[in-house]
Amino acid sequence: MKLPRRKFLQLAAGAAALPVMPYVARAQAYPTRPLRLITPFPPGGSVDLSARLVGQWLSERLGQQVVIENRPGAGGNVGSEMAAKATPDGYTILLCSVANAISATLYDKLGYDFAKDLAPVSGVSRAPNVMVINPSVPAKSVPEFIAYAKANPGKVNMGSSGIGTSIHVSGELFKLLTGVNMVHVPYRGSAPLLTDLLGGQVQVAFDNLQPSIPHIKAGTLRALAVTTTARSEVLPDVPPIADFVPGYDASTWNGVVAPRGTPAEIVDRLNKEINAGLADAKFKARLAEMGASPLIGSPAEFGKFIAEDIAKWAKVIRAGNIRPE
Repeated sequence: MKLPRRKFLQLAAGAAALPVMPYVARAQAYPTRPLRLITPFPPGGSVDLSARLVGQWLSERLGQQVVIENRPGAGGNVGSEMAAKATPDGYTILLCSVANAISATLYDKLGYDFAKDLAPVSGVSRAPNVMVINPSVPAKSVPEFIAYAKANPGKVNMGSSGIGTSIHVSGELFKLLTGVNMVHVPYRGSAPLLTDLLGGQVQVAFDNLQPSIPHIKAGTLRALAVTTTARSEVLPDVPPIADFVPGYDASTWNGVVAPRGTPAEIVDRLNKEINAGLADAKFKARLAEMGASPLIGSPAEFGKFIAEDIAKWAKVIRAGNIRPE
């Protein structure tokens, strides 16, 4: 039977659309069940707090529960690998951080490739570290500290919360750009680092903001500078290192990524909802309490940010010949 031309064209158009319709409908209906937000660090830390803030916001916006799943281990790589290997259907996402950008070069063999196996969804927040010294060090500014360190090569101990942490590589970037010779002393976490910094066993650290602020305000530590190119709202009188060391910029940050292959419509939906949170006054106030500012942008912009951070820390890690513990 020969079909009329108009009828044929209608059927042909309908047939061509068939493979797309379930895909589009699936994306439009998303989500139809709870989401899993993997957090590759233990409960209570800054990454976990950010995950819970994002999870609560998305739960309200999407109408489905977002379950926070803490999967710590290997500097965040256990949970990150789990997310990278999850089904790319939008129901598993990862709260990534600067640790992922550092690990991309720090570890020779990982079970996943951060840049290739995980697709950027949205940034969440960015915060500076702070360069703090024991008050016994006779320096009131970054230039004075550089002069002191150069006059005492190998005698200044630089503490960190562990090899390859943001605190460590922030200090290594400082060494690379200034040429100062400091001895790296790694600790197992920020608490023992602060204990020895307060006690004078180490003289300087590029510590996370929150743990240091009470000691800065009490005068038991002296803040010389923040590590981002802009001042921090919680330490408005403390200048950026970049004011004295051109090209210096380091921060802790986090964001959301999804397994590569997650439908673009779902990625865009998640990006839209997260960015709505980052523009919300209460959400921003919560970030400010953590000393952080919103990291707003498209998936492509967040991907560019990640790529640049990986490249920066790769240069520092290789120059310092840094190897994991």
